[in-house]
Amino acid sequence: MITNFNTWARTSITLKMVIIGILILVLLIPTNMVENLIREREYIRDEAVKEVAAKWGLDQTIGTPVISIPYYTQGIDANGHKQTYIHYAHVLPNDIQIESKVTPEKKKRGLYEIVLYNTQTTIKGTFKSEIDKLQQLTSNGLRLDQAHIELGISDLKGLKDIVSFNMDGMDTIEFNPGIPNNDIYYSGMSFPINLTDKTEFAFECKLNLNGSTSLHFLPYGKKTSVELHSSWGDPSFEGYFLPDSSKITDTSTYAKWKILQLNRNYPQYGLDAFIRTSEQAAGLQQGQSDSSFGVRLILPVDEYQKTNRSAKYSIMFILLTIVSFFFVEIINKKRVHPIQYLLIGFGIVLFYILLLSISEHLNFDTAYWISCVGIVLLISLYTQSIFRKLKITFLISAILLILYVFFYALLQLQNYSLLMGSVGLFIILGTTMYLTRNIDWYKEENPKELVE
Repeated sequence: MITNFNTWARTSITLKMVIIGILILVLLIPTNMVENLIREREYIRDEAVKEVAAKWGLDQTIGTPVISIPYYTQGIDANGHKQTYIHYAHVLPNDIQIESKVTPEKKKRGLYEIVLYNTQTTIKGTFKSEIDKLQQLTSNGLRLDQAHIELGISDLKGLKDIVSFNMDGMDTIEFNPGIPNNDIYYSGMSFPINLTDKTEFAFECKLNLNGSTSLHFLPYGKKTSVELHSSWGDPSFEGYFLPDSSKITDTSTYAKWKILQLNRNYPQYGLDAFIRTSEQAAGLQQGQSDSSFGVRLILPVDEYQKTNRSAKYSIMFILLTIVSFFFVEIINKKRVHPIQYLLIGFGIVLFYILLLSISEHLNFDTAYWISCVGIVLLISLYTQSIFRKLKITFLISAILLILYVFFYALLQLQNYSLLMGSVGLFIILGTTMYLTRNIDWYKEENPKELVE
């Protein structure tokens, strides 16, 4: 009886299928380790990008000049003493025209490429009197003689020249570092101005600014117009507004935005942090993206993203490969040991490690096909050693090549990957059903019918 059980255990198709299922589950462990390795390498890349960008200039957000006017209120502190508190009223510009010329460049940090840029930006605009309206919002008078002009820049480290403010084409004033309050901007520069007799004027200022990856603007004008020119051919427009018009070639980008105050959720003037208060009232949480807009300079090829996408198909690839071997085993009545199945599965997993390591030095397509040829050759030679039949070896090689071509096509066709994947799996299932239609599975369970 024990002998019969041992014979059944060695020849049972059902037991072999259970074992194969367990092996596939076991192979999920190294597959998950590969995905973690990809994320780790991507994290190292991101840290290298941050390190270089921190010295050059981070993602930049440019605000427009705004007027901040202090006023004072009286109150009682926690100890019951009278205190004087300072607040600010703010006026946004009436009309803004921004022209930005972005000159990008690539830097290398070890294996990794980083996109940096310099922007020459000119901001022109006008201020019109909103003082009477602001006076109605405050119980105490505004201190027009203590007003400030504030300009927001998210990373001041990127400034390469002194920033001057030209008023009415005559008066030129240099900005000082820092801002007297954080109602509108968290980071920027300012200078004091006496607005007692001057509340309407035109202005112009120019920025020579370094940054990395992305450039954004804030639409604080009653009408904000932005024109952006760049010698980068792979932009991604992002933020609260898309450009009204754009033209993109392989070597250049042009985009134009026109934004009205009616497109925002805050007025042209207000007290304290009235912009953030208005956005929160509209449902935006603190720290959520505001009304900024702009462009991100993306690298056309992200090896880690493509490798990570290919690794998501790994379990399907392992399943199809092992199932192919299983049916070859059944049809040819040549047993394949579970250890051999496990080694074949490890070979498929190794493909993704090869792809990751080679793509860090070569482009993704080249890395994919080098890894493909290496693994197909490895498994084909191993197949020949198992079955010792060239016909079966060529069949397995053809199946592997078809699978690699199929999954490569899925990676290229992002918009149609689901459609192509489902149709491909339908064809694979239909082919499998057709090829195995004449197999008598009950007969295959009979150990006498299997060739030792």
